[in-house]
Amino acid sequence: MLRKTKRKIVLAPFPFDDLSSDKIRPALRLTRIIGTHRQTVLAYITSKVPPSPLTSDLILDSSHPDFALTGLKITSTLRIHLLYTIANDHILRELGELPPAFDAEVDERLRSLFELAS
Repeated sequence: MLRKTKRKIVLAPFPFDDLSSDKIRPALRLTRIIGTHRQTVLAYITSKVPPSPLTSDLILDSSHPDFALTGLKITSTLRIHLLYTIANDHILRELGELPPAFDAEVDERLRSLFELAS
């Protein structure tokens, strides 16, 4: 896969499911900045590793040789099904980037989630 843009890991406010509030979370930027409102699509990252990960989950293991590139502190779960569109101005800062070794796995999970042909 040709990497058109680096998939940055950022800190951003992520809303709770009930939209009552939000929490600053790490997230993976999946798109470039889009449109006049300068928005981007993020996927949620949590430090909790579920005992039975969903097919849309990707475990970012701290033992992976390129884990340090992420800027995350501990093994985390990228939850591809938890997406959020946000104005780029609301992103607080970059933590790091997703190592290229994970690109194919992210792409596969996105194709599966949206039922796209490979």
